[in-house]
Amino acid sequence: MEDGNYTLVPEFILIGLTDHAELHLPLFFLFLGIYVVTVVGNLGMIILIRLSSHLHNPMYYFLCSLSFIDFCQSTVITPKMLVNFLSEKNTISYPDCITQFYFFAFFAISECQMLVVMAYDRYVAICHPLLYSLMMSYQVCSWLVGGVYALGLIGTTAHTGCLLRVLFCKENAINHYFCDLVPLLKLSCSNTYVNEVVALAFSTFNILFPTLTIICSYVLIIVSILKIKSTEGRSKAFSTCSSHIAAVGVFFGSSAFMYLQPSSVSSMDQGKVSSVFYTIIVPMLNPLIYSLRNNDVKTALKKVIKRTFY
Repeated sequence: MEDGNYTLVPEFILIGLTDHAELHLPLFFLFLGIYVVTVVGNLGMIILIRLSSHLHNPMYYFLCSLSFIDFCQSTVITPKMLVNFLSEKNTISYPDCITQFYFFAFFAISECQMLVVMAYDRYVAICHPLLYSLMMSYQVCSWLVGGVYALGLIGTTAHTGCLLRVLFCKENAINHYFCDLVPLLKLSCSNTYVNEVVALAFSTFNILFPTLTIICSYVLIIVSILKIKSTEGRSKAFSTCSSHIAAVGVFFGSSAFMYLQPSSVSSMDQGKVSSVFYTIIVPMLNPLIYSLRNNDVKTALKKVIKRTFY
């Protein structure tokens, strides 16, 4: 069949998390609360790190970048989701859908790589403390962050370029609460083999490899920590690393469930639940995880509050 014989869809309908109308209002207030906490937490973390001179080191430089990514990631997804809870017809135009997917993919890939960079930073700090200032200089940190965004741009451009060649001419109801790759491909009326190969390749590179890299880093970190004679030193090192491990576990676990299983066995209803974790819950939890378990951040917050209100 020629391309000219297709009737292309001008817009999509987002089915959302649930089709039970009585749940829409409670879910609206729930996710509105989560979004407010996410915005306040991540912007607060960025401002706190910028204002506190003793937090101007590589670890918090990377944490500031992670907070920026989480804030943007949540903002790409949540506001449209909130509007859909209150709308009778949850539509999104084709250009807006592609744009939402582009920015979602960019920040999702960037977060995957940023977590790897943060693991590398902890590895150098604990396993090579004497070389830390040399190995993690300002120039090196800048290159690492630039590399994170470059990989995000490359992966996103590849995904979006392949998605633009896909034709949508049958169903226009996306069984999701945002324009994600897997539910979009399920609506295609053209061959999606190339898209699936590209998606699997980049998902492996951005989920599986980072996970293995982080695991190897922490094996070496744990070995080094166990060699520390001071109980206080071991406790501080474990406390610093445990925050990162918690963030990594939730993010990569939910991402892997969505993207590293064959489309033939994946369930979109289960996929939507896992997507909530890495698109909405993780951006909220990251600033809480890193602040509540970090004495430096709590001390800096107290100093800023004293300077502001006293």
